[in-house]
Order: sequence, then structure tokens, then C-alpha cells
Amino acid sequence: MTAIEPNVVPFASPAAAGGAPFVTTPVAYDAILLAGFGGPEGQDDVIPFLRNVTRGRGIPDERLEEVAHHYRHFGGVSPINGQNRVLKEALENALTERGITLPVYWGNRNWAPYLEEVVTEASGKGHNTLLAFATSAYSSFSSCRQYREDFARILEETGLGETVTIDKIRPFYDHPGFVEAFETGVREAVEGFLADGIEAEDIQILFSTHSIPTADAERSGARDIDWGEGGAYAAQHLAVAAWVMDRVRQTVPAAADVSWELVYQSRSGPASQPWLEPDVCDVIGELPGRGRKAVAVVPVGFMSDHMEVLWDLDTEAAEAAGEAGLAFTRTPTPGVSPAFVDGIVDLIQERLQGRPNEERAHVTSLPGGFDVCRPGCCENVRAGFKPAAAGIAP
Repeated sequence: MTAIEPNVVPFASPAAAGGAPFVTTPVAYDAILLAGFGGPEGQDDVIPFLRNVTRGRGIPDERLEEVAHHYRHFGGVSPINGQNRVLKEALENALTERGITLPVYWGNRNWAPYLEEVVTEASGKGHNTLLAFATSAYSSFSSCRQYREDFARILEETGLGETVTIDKIRPFYDHPGFVEAFETGVREAVEGFLADGIEAEDIQILFSTHSIPTADAERSGARDIDWGEGGAYAAQHLAVAAWVMDRVRQTVPAAADVSWELVYQSRSGPASQPWLEPDVCDVIGELPGRGRKAVAVVPVGFMSDHMEVLWDLDTEAAEAAGEAGLAFTRTPTPGVSPAFVDGIVDLIQERLQGRPNEERAHVTSLPGGFDVCRPGCCENVRAGFKPAAAGIAP
């Protein structure tokens, strides 16, 4: 790493302000900020919510209505807010059990409760040194930098930038607490198919995650690391999937003959713009031609069963498998499993204790996982760089 000038990270705690990639100084945080995406909670909320998600892109309501039918199918209610309420309570209980007396504030980027209101509330109660846990595990603009840009924007717009600091927990894609659910799900899926008389070589595992623009993927992660095609975003997913399959093969020897690959879902950009491929439903349609008889879809890119899981996988992918004559299962997300909630507490303790990187829990050997994002990481190609908290300016 190159030398970093002091105080180069805006809106950061003193321990993180110098820009070192890993913060090894303990920080006495005042509170935890659970930062979510947000979702509508009724039919009247759907279009206003989608306007928030696509703000600045000039998308007319007619086109937004094409996406809205996913939400309308479920009564206009996204499950994500309810899931974050449950996660907040579970996290509060786990922190108390560990003797950590920190309040947890929950705010969203795109729907109530908005982060602006929550950060203002926290500061009003004297909680000005915040540690944020964003509900996305991987490195990309939409899953990391966009949250950091929102933190900076909020502190500027509310005038709290002189008094409130927001540090962000590292990308946690390979923390044991996060990946345990995927390992268990794949193992149980393989065992189930085998018990049904399906041969191992006839089983396909598809690790699925949200597609993003190819240009954004290529710029994901620290710029001085060679991540390969698809940037840090693809590399991190591939590393987790490989680890999961290795673990499953250790416990289920027949799984050595089970094939797997990384696929993408939920594309939302114009056809002229390249996005990461292949699409999960397209691959499912090809599987009979490969001799497959069963497919397990693993939502490796997702924390909980929100809309992209319930619609794109449980509805569309399941229908594609039915049309292809394949046995189908979708494995669980981490949700609020005890292992995952305990994992979040462990990530919080890393920063409370200033734990050195070599002592932190992880299952892959990829570099990165920085506490302070590096210059130029996760650029939004369409909009360019905006001020962001918890990272060094480009």
C-alpha cells in the first residue's frame, strides 16, 4: 500500500480518518447504524418507492410500472422492511447477550424509515460516533459505495458533518456467519436429490446473485488489485461458491460429481448496456441439453428472502425449471439465523476492539475486506464519483 496522508477520510472517526486500510485502534462507538435498501409497504407506495430507487435516471412512471408488477403480486409489500425489523431486534438481543451496550438504529436508502431521519435522531440523543452495517455483503457501487455516498450526502445536507462520524463495517461476503447458510443449503439439496434417486452427475448447482452493469463490475474493489474479469464483485462471489462446494464435497463425497456455476439475475438496465451474464433462467433452460435432471439455486448474493429472491428465484426460476422438466429447489438465505446474527456481532467487535486483519474471521483467501475503502473503488461509470464516507477520495 502507498503512504496515506493524514485525515484523508471525510466524516470518519479519528481511528479511520488517516486512511489505513484496516483500523487497528479500538473505537468507542455510540451506536450501530443498520443501513438497508428499503421497500414499499402497500400498493400506494410502489411507484414512489421505485422513483426513489431510480432517482436521477429520468425513467417515466410507465416503465416503472413494468417493474411494479413484482411488488403488486405481493400486495405492494416488499418483505425487506419486515425482515430488517426482525434483524434489528435479533441484533439488539445478541449485542446484549455479549455485554455490548450499543443501541441499533435502522434506516433505509429508498423508503421509510429514511437514513436522514435516523441519523438525525441518533445525533439528537447524543449518539454521534456511528458504525454502519450495510445489508449488502459484496463490493460494488450499488452494494457498498452507494451507501457510503448516501452517508456523506446525509451528513452534508443535515449539517451534521461537523459532529457526526460514520464508519462502515467491511464487506462481509466471506465471513463464516454469512456463508454457513449457503453451505448447509447446498449440502441438504444435494443429499435430497441423491435420496430421490438422482445421480450426482445429473445435478446442477447455480449460485445466483444480482446482475450489475459490466462496466461497474470491472471497477468494483480496490484498483490496485487484479481481480480478473468482473472485478471484485465477480471474484468474491466465485470464491464463496468455490468454498461452499469444497466444504460440501468434504461431507458428501458423491458431490464431487455435481457441477456448479455462478449466474446472475434481476437485470434492470437497457438492452444496449452490457450487464453481467449468464442469466439464471437462461441457464436453467439449457440444463436438460447438458443432461441435468435437477437444479438447486443458491441465492449467494442475498442476505434475506426479499423481492429478488421471492420473485426472480421462487417464481421465475422455479417456473423455468418446471418448463425444462427439472427437479428444483431454492436454498435458504442467512436471514436471522443465529450464526449470521452472531457473525454481525463479531464484525462489530472487530471495530470495537481494533482487531488486526490477520485475526479476523474469513473463509476465502481473497485480498481486500478493507475497513476504509481505497481510492477509486466501485466507481459508478454513469454518474462518476461523489463524496463518500468511510473511504479515501478518488
